Amino acid sequence: MTQRRFINDAQSRRRFLVTAGAVGATGLAGCSNVLPGGNGNGNGDSPVGQIGSGREGRSPGGVSMEEMPDLEGELTVYSGRGEFLVGALVEYIEDLYDDFTLNVRYGGSTDLVNQIINEGEGTPADVFYSVNAGSLGALVDEGRTQSLPDEVLEFVREEFRTDDWVGTSGRARSIPFNTNELSEGDLPSDIMEYPDVDADLGWAPSYGSCQAFVTAMRLIEGEDATREWLEGIVDSGIASYPDEFAACQAIADGEIDAAFTNHYYIQRVLDGSPDAPIATTFTEGDAGAMFNVAGATVVDAASDADLAANFIRHLLSGEAQDYFARTTFEYPLIPDVEPIGDLPTIDELDVPDIDLTKLSDLEPTIDLMREAGVDI
Repeated sequence: MTQRRFINDAQSRRRFLVTAGAVGATGLAGCSNVLPGGNGNGNGDSPVGQIGSGREGRSPGGVSMEEMPDLEGELTVYSGRGEFLVGALVEYIEDLYDDFTLNVRYGGSTDLVNQIINEGEGTPADVFYSVNAGSLGALVDEGRTQSLPDEVLEFVREEFRTDDWVGTSGRARSIPFNTNELSEGDLPSDIMEYPDVDADLGWAPSYGSCQAFVTAMRLIEGEDATREWLEGIVDSGIASYPDEFAACQAIADGEIDAAFTNHYYIQRVLDGSPDAPIATTFTEGDAGAMFNVAGATVVDAASDADLAANFIRHLLSGEAQDYFARTTFEYPLIPDVEPIGDLPTIDELDVPDIDLTKLSDLEPTIDLMREAGVDI
């Protein structure tokens, strides 16, 4: 695979270590570049050869890559999704076609947005692949994207796409809990009630996903209610962790009873320790039930917009969506591929109505968290 990789030492270390999220560009990532406990297939095998095969008894639905237009030419992708998470998939796609070459630049989504803006019309980027909708919206707002064809957009339901970008996989906020200490009925379905819950709670306030969750609360409930919630959570003695996988592992180890995390960290704990006493519940219609997406767009200066759009189409194939389900434990966004684990479908989740692109507005959220006494 021909790649131009611009990865600093810290990013390289994040392939192997679970590290603290940082405020700003890295914080926006909302997803560690690490898959603790293996690559998500439960047996340590390389995910490359398993794309499309699924776990035992699992067969991906959707449209196969074989039914999609061939990819021919050279394409440069700026990827805000880490190489450890998606490198095997993009390499697999490239290897399908003898006359197709992918150049991939990995980095933080916010950094790559700024890079495209600074490079202007001379940017080599054809596709921007983001870890979150906020960064996609930021690039759209700068006028640096172009509309995607209907045949690409129609793979995904309307709330997970716009004319200029399409979601490729999703993550739901959730409440993981220790099954030895709590049952699902012990936990409220309203996120605003959690400061009063009789349980030892945990979170990762420096982590991008947590900050996006608080941003959603600020947008839905308003600043005053969010400040009161934050103050109540701090007063409850909530434990802080460097990232949301660490918070879930602490639940499994009995250090805390419950936490606020993305759904897939629970699945990753269970992938490494199937008997761990951890399960997932969800709140209803509020910031605690927020659903965010990774997604892709064609850059306005793309040398071959059709090729770029057809590459994005491959990310919505049955094979790719099954890869996201099995390897990153995210929600597939096409209806014919189910998530891994004992999870509700997207249709069964009670997701709040919120503009996902506004979740990148972190500065007022961070200010609010600090005012409330949160150590970030």
